[in-house]
Amino acid sequence: MNGYYLHEELYRGRETLERLGALKITLCGAGALGSLLGDNLVRQGIRQLTVVDRDRVEPHNVGTQLFGQADVGGLKADLLRAHCFRAAGVEIKAIPKSLEERTVQKFLRGAELVIDTFDNFVSREVVTRFCRENDVACLHAGMNADYGEVRWNEGYRVPSDVPVGNACEYPLARNLILLVVVVSSEKIYRYVLDGKRENASITLRDLKINQELA
Repeated sequence: MNGYYLHEELYRGRETLERLGALKITLCGAGALGSLLGDNLVRQGIRQLTVVDRDRVEPHNVGTQLFGQADVGGLKADLLRAHCFRAAGVEIKAIPKSLEERTVQKFLRGAELVIDTFDNFVSREVVTRFCRENDVACLHAGMNADYGEVRWNEGYRVPSDVPVGNACEYPLARNLILLVVVVSSEKIYRYVLDGKRENASITLRDLKINQELA
């Protein structure tokens, strides 16, 4: 363990950091939640991370995602891979392709933990079903307006897509994204440490975090 994780190691302990570093995680989605969560995880000791996302950065992504103006037009998965190496020297695997029924087995094979941050019903359904059928731990993180939730696969229900005029124009506060990222990171830590699968919901307006066991 190098000095990049000094403060986390002092707080969490060397054994915890070693366990985190050995965990094989596949992150589904590199958008608002996925990109910032990926960055957060590698800075906290995660070293075996794969990210799956087919999308490219668009101008409206700059305000809510990890990416900057110079990244517009680039593939999110590849950009996140480059960022993680620059930020923490971590070589993550990037899969800039679509995760669907015909590719899910290939892309999620070998994962010990799957994190679902996809923003569409179809992809979330594919991930949810695969993890249930193959007994793979899966944590879902999502948001809607000023509400966010972090929920394990047990009992998780895939939300229906909400029809809107322009798919890119919907209310989303950056502070909510950051809250959901932090809560997701902590739930992953607790799962790695003692196997606890805790769900949580977050509301931005009253900054209320509700917690419950899965």
